Amino acid sequence: MKKMTYVDALNAAIELTEGEVREKLVALRDATAKRNAADRKPTKTQTANEGIKADILALLADGQARTVSEIMDGVPSLADASNQKAASLVRQLKDAGAIVREEVKRKAYFKIA
Repeated sequence: MKKMTYVDALNAAIELTEGEVREKLVALRDATAKRNAADRKPTKTQTANEGIKADILALLADGQARTVSEIMDGVPSLADASNQKAASLVRQLKDAGAIVREEVKRKAYFKIA
């Protein structure tokens, strides 16, 4: 079941009301929709993560499959990062289709797509 958003709830309330209350709800719905659709610049962390992802892709460019631990050892910008952060960035690259995951003896290896 899809979770109801604030805009969905406001639309339902607008259908049930009239007059000034309806006008206020329409204005609130429009403001909420505008805020949610706004183009935001990436945060400092997001910008840094894009650089790390580029480093990961550069490491994997040789075509050799590596584990997350091997990727962490080969990418200097991941030297002080946690295993969870590295795995998360690798997963994001996999979800974007930039790299592929293959499993050998229950161990995950990643290589360039």
